[in-house]
Amino acid sequence: MRLVDATPVPCGQSRQTVKRSEFAGHAAYGYCAAHSRHFWGFKLYLLAAPDGMPIAFELAPANQPEREVVAGVLEAVDLEGHTVIGDKGLSGTEIEELVASLGCTFLRLDRRDEKPRFGDLGGVRQWIEAIFDQLKDQLSLERHGAHTLPGLRARVAQRLLALGASVWHNWEIGEPGRSLIAYDH
Repeated sequence: MRLVDATPVPCGQSRQTVKRSEFAGHAAYGYCAAHSRHFWGFKLYLLAAPDGMPIAFELAPANQPEREVVAGVLEAVDLEGHTVIGDKGLSGTEIEELVASLGCTFLRLDRRDEKPRFGDLGGVRQWIEAIFDQLKDQLSLERHGAHTLPGLRARVAQRLLALGASVWHNWEIGEPGRSLIAYDH
């Protein structure tokens, strides 16, 4: 099973920052429906295993169409035989046909305006939200402190590498999961 979703990576708060930032021309304004807020920056698209192990990621301007970015992430990885679980924003025949052509199954939350197809995936969707929550809280993804695009890419990659290392280490010591509690003293 693979989980795919996106989360905001804000890069500035004020209009003056947007104008003079090194991210100008790269970052964009976007909207995060989960947090009901507009932001300026990027979105981190993450494909992860249920235990939190990052499989693939893409950092894209906040206004780039979600389906296009997710399609690129999915095409970059061998997903033969896997089940990919996404959110309502990934509805549409194009993404379902793409996933089918990659040899995997695609499941997503049902939208209110359509006939139920996939059932209640809310509990499974919480896994990717918990992974993002850990990236934001314990690994301070939103407080990255980067001032340049290469710096932002490096800082996002560092956090994903730290998450992957903790998942791997916990498996090695017989404590499966992504908990970092033992390491934050």
